[in-house]
Parts: sequence; C-alpha cells; structure tokens
Amino acid sequence: MKKIYILLLFSHISIFAFPQWKWQNPLPCGNGLSSVCFTDANNGYTVGGSGTILKTIDGGITWTIYSSGSLNELSSVYFTDSNTGYIAGSTGFGNLILKTDDAGNTWNTIYTGTGGGLASIFFSDANNGFTVGAEGTIFKTTNAGSTWVSLTSGTNYNLNSVFFTDDNTGYTVGNNGKILKTINGGISWDTLSSGTNNPLNSVFFTDANTGYMTAWDVVLKTNNAGTSWTVESNGFIYSNKLLSLYFTDANTGYVTDIDGYVYKTTNAGATWTSKYTGIDIDFVSIFFSDANTGYAVSGIGNIIKTTNAGISWTPLSSGTNEWLASVYFPDASIGYAVGHSMGNTPNLILKTTNGGISWTSLYSPQDAYNLSSVFFTDINIGYILGTAIYKTIDGGASWNTLRNGGGFSIFFTNANTGYVVGYDYILKTTDAGLTWTSTAFNYALNSVYFPDSTTGYAVGYYPGGTYFGIVLKTSDAGMTWNEVLPSGTSYQLNSVFFTNTNTGYAVGNRGTIIKTIDGGTTWMNLSSGSLDILNSVFFPTSDKGYVIGEGDIFKTIDGGTTWSLDSSGTWNTLNSIFFTDSTTGYAVGDDGTILKTGNGGITFVQEHKSGSVTFTICPNPANNKITITGSKMVQEEILVTVFTINGEQVMNKQFLNQYQVELDVSMLAKGIYLVKIQSKKGLEVKKLVVD
Repeated sequence: MKKIYILLLFSHISIFAFPQWKWQNPLPCGNGLSSVCFTDANNGYTVGGSGTILKTIDGGITWTIYSSGSLNELSSVYFTDSNTGYIAGSTGFGNLILKTDDAGNTWNTIYTGTGGGLASIFFSDANNGFTVGAEGTIFKTTNAGSTWVSLTSGTNYNLNSVFFTDDNTGYTVGNNGKILKTINGGISWDTLSSGTNNPLNSVFFTDANTGYMTAWDVVLKTNNAGTSWTVESNGFIYSNKLLSLYFTDANTGYVTDIDGYVYKTTNAGATWTSKYTGIDIDFVSIFFSDANTGYAVSGIGNIIKTTNAGISWTPLSSGTNEWLASVYFPDASIGYAVGHSMGNTPNLILKTTNGGISWTSLYSPQDAYNLSSVFFTDINIGYILGTAIYKTIDGGASWNTLRNGGGFSIFFTNANTGYVVGYDYILKTTDAGLTWTSTAFNYALNSVYFPDSTTGYAVGYYPGGTYFGIVLKTSDAGMTWNEVLPSGTSYQLNSVFFTNTNTGYAVGNRGTIIKTIDGGTTWMNLSSGSLDILNSVFFPTSDKGYVIGEGDIFKTIDGGTTWSLDSSGTWNTLNSIFFTDSTTGYAVGDDGTILKTGNGGITFVQEHKSGSVTFTICPNPANNKITITGSKMVQEEILVTVFTINGEQVMNKQFLNQYQVELDVSMLAKGIYLVKIQSKKGLEVKKLVVD
C-alpha cells in the first residue's frame, strides 16, 4: 500500500541510505513495478513502489536493488543514452523527478513539487523532455532536467502516458478517453477525439503519422497524426484491460493486459495474436531492447523476458507472491513460514534450511485453509494453525490433522504443553496435541505468549463493534484466565511478547504499543509515532525490540521508551517477525514478502553533502554539548539525527527558527558518530568524535 507522510522537500539529493532488511522472497524483490527500460542488450532498469530501482547488467539474470527513499512511488523510467536516465513519480507528498548521469549507480532528485504524482516521462532528445501526471499535469525541460516548467494542458483528467515524434510534436493520453496533441513543443495542446470515455493507458508512435493507444479492450490506431482513430480489436479475445504498448518496427508491436497475456501484431495492428505468459497478473510495462528481446514487469514485482520475439516468455523473478502470516525458526538455519495461497492451492508452507538463502514449498494438508500461525518445539516437531490444527514430526515432510477447528495463534511451553487462541476460545494440550481441552470466552483472541510454564497472556479485542483491546492472563498454566483491567488501550491488540516474567509488550491497531513491568497488573501506553495497524512484536534482547505493520518496521533500543523507523524497503503489509539471535531477524507479510536482517536492521549511512547548504559542528571532538550552526537555519525546520558509525540511530531532534542549535551528547559512548542535518535547503552528514 502507498503510505502518505508530510515531508521536507529537497533538491539535488542523492541516495545515501541502504536499508539492511534484505529481500529473500520473492526475488529480486516483491515491490510492485511500474516501468521498464533497457539501454542495450544487457543494461536495463525497472522502477516501482517504495522507491524501488532495480538495475541489471546481464540481461536480467541478476538485479541490483537501489532505493530512492521508501516514501517514493516511481512510475516511469526513461534513458536518453547509456549513462543518462530519468525517473518520474511521487514523494507521497508531491511530484518527483530523479536523474542519473552514471548509468544508475546514483540518482539525484532534480525536481519536487506539489501535485498528485507523475505517471510518464519521455525525452525527444538529450535535452528536451516531458513528464505528465495527475490532474492534467505536464512539465517540460529544455536543459536535460536542470529546470522544469509547468505547461497548461487544458484538462483536469489524469494523464497516463506521453510520447513525442520530434521536439515539437507530441501526444499525451489519459482518463476519460483524453488525447492531447502539441505541435509547438508543449506551448499549447489541442484535444483530439478518441471516440471513447475509457481510460487510455499507453501511447506509442512508429512514425510521424502512425500511432497506437490502448483503450480498455481495444487498441486505437491513427494513420494521420491523430486526426482520426480507428479501433483495432481483432484478437483481443481474452482481455478486459489492455495496459502497455511497444513497437519494434513499423509492423511489429506488443500489448500487455491485466490477465497475464501479451498480444503481438506483425501487420501494423490489423490482427493480434495472444500469448499467455504463465503468470496471471497485470504486466503494466513492456520494453524491447531489440527485435527479439523484450521485458515486461508487473504490479506485484514479476519480471519476464522473451528472446524469440514473444513466442515464449521466461520468468526472471522467482518465489511465491502469496500471503504469509507467520514465521518461526527452531534454530539459526531452519525456518518455516506459513500463509494462504490466492490461487487454486488453499495453503502455503515454506521452509528454509540455510538461514533464508532459499525457501522451498512443502507438502501441506489439502484441507488446510487460512494458515495463520506456526510453532516448532524442535527442528522436527511443529504445529500449524488454519481451519484445523496440524502437526509434523519429520520437519514438515508430512502433516497430520490433530483437531478440526484451529485458531489464530499457537504457543508451546515445552514438548507436550501447548496453547491455541481463537475467536472465542483458548485450547490447551498436555500430550503434544493428541487431545485438547477448550475454554470459551466472549473475546476474539489474536495472540498468546507464555514467559514461563505457568504464566501466560492472550490479547485480542471485544467483538461486536467496539473492538476495545483486551488482555487475559493465567498464573496456573491455563486452568483459569482473568481479564486484566484496564488493558491500557481502546484499540484491538494483535500480538504479545514478554522478555521476562514481569516485562511484556502488546501491539495493535492505530499504532498501539503497550508495556507492562509488573507482570501484566498495569499497562502503560508507548508512542510508536504511527497510525499503522501493528501486527507483530518481538524482542531479541531485554532492551532491543521490533514491531511491524503496514510496510513499517519500528525498532527500540531502550525497552520501548523511544521507537525509530527502520526502512523495510517495502510498502507490503508485514504480519510476523522472528529473531534467531540479537541481530538476525526475519519478517514475513503480504505478496510473499520475506525480509531478513543480519545486523539488527542497521542502516548504512555515508558522509554526504547536498546542495550549497553548509553546517558546522563545534566543538569536534566533543564530550559534553555540541553546537550546530548554519547561515540559513532561521525560519526553517532542522532535523538532526545521530548514528553510530555502523548506522544505528541513537538520537533524533527537531528544531525550528534558530540560527544555531545545541545538542547534548554527554550520554554517548566514546567513539565516532555520523550526524545527519536536514533542512529544506538540503542535507549534510558529518563525522562527530565523542571523547
């Protein structure tokens, strides 16, 4: 999902942060992709959600992931030569244009501004470029992106695609059948008649007169530079929405659709033949690097390639795109993730034996639906929940049904004693799942956790419309459960975790985090700084903990007093988190997302300067307080963030309307730190020595 935040806007800022949560499934990543472009047979780029930029130098065999910033939605990529490329999109707050001069190794923000986002970018030559987007937005540059001017389109409809046949003549198409044409380099635009009110998604011209557009389930064609358009519908028998167009010559063209088909014409659109790619998903962008070699990307991260002019298509991405609900590792190498398939297979069980480097799909019971929780008591014996409770004794090779009727969360205190919570009950077994006793409640329970063999907690909410968060506690190994009043929150709770018998945490809706230090007798509210639905909490140490939700990973290093936002690298909702030691952790979620960190989520930060902004830090070295001075700091919001040399955030302060700010660093341990200073004028990262 796209997340909306209020941002500071910067000009000419290059990427400098690299999140250490790495994709393990799907690969190369699971973010939605919007556009693909190749500069030659080997070098190509695709961009998409959560600021994702992927680059290949070997024709798609391998991809390197870059991040332009997790808040960015990147919609269109275009290269004017092998080194120079542009990306258009949005920041979550307004319009965004990025540029690279070094073949995509670094990207600079060359334009930001208010608006609903940019959808398409096109350059007619090395200097002249156009980008279009929401509510009729059109921008033009005549100096390779150094400056951009707004053009008057005469429409408020979203514009989805732009194409120029020369520096002066261009076309842009959009919603409600809107076609605009310019013959004077964008100074003025005329509305052409498309004959439809359906959205126009893509436009492509093979010469000055001959052009094509996708319009729902037909292709529109002009032979007279847009004066009139005819319907080309012969062959689109499987499609209900055509998306992206590309022609390799005057006669040969390709169209993608929402259902995983690629259509091809060899007679300039008179007839089209269909080819199913094998992936039932929307391929939103298609590009050919030569007459035979083409690529298409999908809105959930799939990449496919043809080397025989569309006769067959080969997946370049791998892994599942299904929903994952729970992850558990019985040791450092062996782990399991379970979820629910959106296809014909009702269930999904994945296993890794190499610390997540690769995941394989296991056999699962045919009657298992909506798998929601997994727990192993050793490397071979484990349990999963769905519409029933299932058990394996051979590391997942086979599963037996223990009980019809499952639940939402499972936890074992030893090899024989386990608990399951569900919509209105708690189940207990003392014989490794052979038999279960049930206790009924009027609560919906989402999570259960036992810090020792007798003391346990279950959290959830009151059903029936109020959704007030509730906490239940047992002190006698589940013989009796009592509601803790007050629970500390009025919002639904989704996950509970204890670091010892007294200290525990629960998280839930509306960014809720609550903590107890007296064994659940009282709970205090902690501030996550978010309104996310928080789905899972895990503390690998007594002070360091993680909470995940709607694409966000929040981290604390002080027992929950403060929380910082880790860059997960995705907007996909995250449902479950698990750490095998203090630094190695896994998070799973929607669209098959599996992320791993090997350093506790630390973000690598390089010393960096952007724009003409100059700050000074004095004294440096320091052991008490530092003063940060900048000539342009007055009437600006200044954000100062301090990182360890490994990139772990240790301080974050905001200041307003000050020529200089003072920061107390006396509590920091001796060593080298990086101080990131942000303002509307730019940012700098400077070294600080604390002695």
